[in-house]
Amino acid sequence: MKLTFLTALTMVAFAANSVLNRAAVSSGTIDPASFALIRVIAGIVILCMVLSVRGTPLPLFRRARVLGAVSLAAYMAGFSLSYVALDAGLGALILFGVVQITMFGWGAYRGVAPTRRQMAGAGVAFAGLLLVLWPGPGSQTDPAGAVMMVIAGIGWAAYTISGKSEPDPLPATAANFVLCLPVLALFLIGPDMTARPLGIGLAVVSGAVTSGLGYALWYALLPRLAQATAAVVQLSVPIIAIVVGAVVLGEPVSALMVMAAALVLGGIGWAVTAPKVPVDHS
Repeated sequence: MKLTFLTALTMVAFAANSVLNRAAVSSGTIDPASFALIRVIAGIVILCMVLSVRGTPLPLFRRARVLGAVSLAAYMAGFSLSYVALDAGLGALILFGVVQITMFGWGAYRGVAPTRRQMAGAGVAFAGLLLVLWPGPGSQTDPAGAVMMVIAGIGWAAYTISGKSEPDPLPATAANFVLCLPVLALFLIGPDMTARPLGIGLAVVSGAVTSGLGYALWYALLPRLAQATAAVVQLSVPIIAIVVGAVVLGEPVSALMVMAAALVLGGIGWAVTAPKVPVDHS
């Protein structure tokens, strides 16, 4: 019961990042660049505090840090900039779909032969993404916002892939946050930045609580979850973001959105629960 509760809490935290970012940026109390920068700074503070309590050093000078910092910066920037135009639920759906499809494609490129079921599931999920991204009558998707979220999704997928070889993901995450900050600052700091107390507060909550502590909790839970279970429970993140975005932010949920969500999440769920191809040892 405790594992189930903590897993659900983590998924709510991940979905909350979309809601908090959209609420802050759409309210005009903070610009997306400032939100991204404050989110990262707050994440650095809380992650370094956790490491200090654990007595774990910060592994800054590793070769993997380059890809980790750059890909994390791409995710943070694309994520915040996209929510100028996208609803919270729609953004979460695009992000999640792009991440999973990118990782699936990377695995295939690396020689992990997909099964027919995995290929079919990925195809259905991709069709759902096309449905929600395709411009036309009834579309709620702003093209510029969608492009930014696709960049964020590719960045997060690259970040996830680069982190798979890390023996201890938590200090690696803290180090990547630290090195990500100057990269973000280089590209995002400009003359038109604005940040009022409400926007700053939402960015701090996103960085320290739903990102920093959320990531720490997720890494603690992962060893206790089966791989398929860990993949499937993440299907709930876009659904939570869609529901909370509709209830809290008053975002519309169209029939097109529901259909696209069913295709994306159903296709990914079908693919990630497929049995592995047995290895021939003869």
